[in-house]
Amino acid sequence: MSQQEKVELSVVIPAYNEEKRLGPTLMAVADYFFSSGRNFEIIVVDDGSQDGTRQVVEKMQREVFVRYRAGRLKLLSHEKNRGKGAAVKTGMLSAVGEIVLFTDADLSTPVTEFSKMEQALMDGAEVAIASRGLADSRILLPQPWLRRQIGRIFPFLVRHLVLADFRDTQCGFKAFRKAAAQKLFQALKTDGFAFDVEILVRAKKLGMKVREVPVVWYNSEESKVTLWKSPWLMLREIMHIRRMR
Repeated sequence: MSQQEKVELSVVIPAYNEEKRLGPTLMAVADYFFSSGRNFEIIVVDDGSQDGTRQVVEKMQREVFVRYRAGRLKLLSHEKNRGKGAAVKTGMLSAVGEIVLFTDADLSTPVTEFSKMEQALMDGAEVAIASRGLADSRILLPQPWLRRQIGRIFPFLVRHLVLADFRDTQCGFKAFRKAAAQKLFQALKTDGFAFDVEILVRAKKLGMKVREVPVVWYNSEESKVTLWKSPWLMLREIMHIRRMR
């Protein structure tokens, strides 16, 4: 894709030790958007991985993406692990597409759900967030019982301490108009998993139109959110966001 061609879509994928899952994810994303005929870019942000994540992306650049004339694959790297929020911020601020999507590397929300997000943006939203908490959402592979119980605590705290407007702030599949993405992520301070909450708080404060979209979702058995450590770190971030509000 030449530099002169307008990039319609940027897809940001934060990756930390994703050597096993990243290759199939990149192929799924590229195949989906290539078949649509649009010009796109995929931006992988390696957040200080200690495995072969970087090598997977570099191999895909050399051996696979040369055939995607309507797309390109970019690799950005953090020298040290800084957190999911920091990785997504790096990718978002480098994106040039008119629409910017970020998705988790496990594709728990299938990339085919993007059509719903795009429609929300076309209908006037500046931000579209995938949600597992709406009536039309479909959880096809749920989390184990204990993880589900612990996972309910964080949304409860978000709604009661910070932001009561949304059923699900943490689904890793969100789309933005370019101007909204730039404005929101330039100001982002939260480096960890609670960055989604800060983004939505800032969007609400700026009067942006945010649409929550029901999606299909599958649990990933290799989640990077640990049961006993991540919730406490996220609670600390939530309290910081509450003070920022």
